Amino acid sequence: MRLEIDRHPCFNVEVKGECGRVHLPVAPACNIKCNYCNRKTDCVNESRPGVTSAVLTPEQALSYLGRVMEKEPSITVVGIAGPGDPMANAEQTIETLRLVRSRFPSMLFCLASNGLGLPAHVDELADLGVTHVTVTINAVDPAVGRKITSWVRDGKVIYRGARAAEVLLDRQMEAVRALKARGIMVKVNTIVIPGINDDHVVEVARAMADLGVDILNCMPVYPNADTPFENVPEPTHDQMTAIRSAAGELLPQMHHCTRCRADAVGLLEDDRTAEFRDTMVNCSMERCFPSERPYVAVATLEGMLVNQHLGEAHRLQIWEKNGDGFRMVEEREAPEPGGGVRRWMDLAERLKDCRAVLVSGIGDNPRAVLARAGIVPVEMSGFIQEGLEAVHGDMNVAVFRKRRTKCGSGCSGGGTGCG
Repeated sequence: MRLEIDRHPCFNVEVKGECGRVHLPVAPACNIKCNYCNRKTDCVNESRPGVTSAVLTPEQALSYLGRVMEKEPSITVVGIAGPGDPMANAEQTIETLRLVRSRFPSMLFCLASNGLGLPAHVDELADLGVTHVTVTINAVDPAVGRKITSWVRDGKVIYRGARAAEVLLDRQMEAVRALKARGIMVKVNTIVIPGINDDHVVEVARAMADLGVDILNCMPVYPNADTPFENVPEPTHDQMTAIRSAAGELLPQMHHCTRCRADAVGLLEDDRTAEFRDTMVNCSMERCFPSERPYVAVATLEGMLVNQHLGEAHRLQIWEKNGDGFRMVEEREAPEPGGGVRRWMDLAERLKDCRAVLVSGIGDNPRAVLARAGIVPVEMSGFIQEGLEAVHGDMNVAVFRKRRTKCGSGCSGGGTGCG
């Protein structure tokens, strides 16, 4: 494993200025809800887990990686770290790894997961050559864990409270054991949350040491707007130093974490994410519109502009190409709100003859469900006509794309969530 350590900048601080990483954001959905997490903000000045400027299909991710490698040959690690959880999007994650392995056989593979869905896929991940996995474990006592995790979704079952914490912890422990049994290097991330688990981190370190974990990364909580922990302060430098020192008696510590975005690229000390943003967005808009589907669905208030969020649309207009122009064929009722993922599965069935859906906004779950059904969600603002021309002409619709951001002109870039 020496060679693998030498090429991974997160596991070996000595190579952080030589070996780079690229995160491929192919996993939009998540299977747990943490009280500190907000994946809805896309601010180019913000660097934290859960943030990405685009979500890619496996094919788009391979195209993007190829372009990155042309300009950043230092890349030695391909990671999948969201913006949701890789194993809540196992099909997309595994297909991405397969495609990358076939084109870049010497690349290291790394995943960052909450661990809930890992056990069922450890053997397949190992067979694909995944050598490094990071598991976020914030507590080894359900009484502490229940304060951090609102709910856990295991298949179709949702757990809350202490039961959610128990299910998550059991699966995390199982995942770590299975990963180590397959010779995979494991890093555990523990989010340090003052008043919640800051006095518990040493217990996490002790439990992880017993499982043979290779390194522990104690990360200060990042206060995110619109979350239950938005007013929880970050631990001070002195607090983090003391926690790391105590945990370091049990496990080696990572001290150089940069809290990478889900689309991070470049060296840890010379990040190029902002530089590659347009490349990623362009790749996300590469044409995967099924040409055999004649229609495009549109979320609109008045029939002229794309100006409605999918979740708020009671009906969708259905448009088709008509000679040199376009015409609205009909309106279709959207499923009633409620029902969770079932609502979006029903919508996908109603739109199965549509190649795309034009919306002013869309959530992660409907995006993932529609994409799996072959319906490309296009998040944009502007005239319907422009979106239709882009879709039918296999053009880049990024020019019309509506940024999903809470950032205003007053954004300081200070990493505070921008309100």
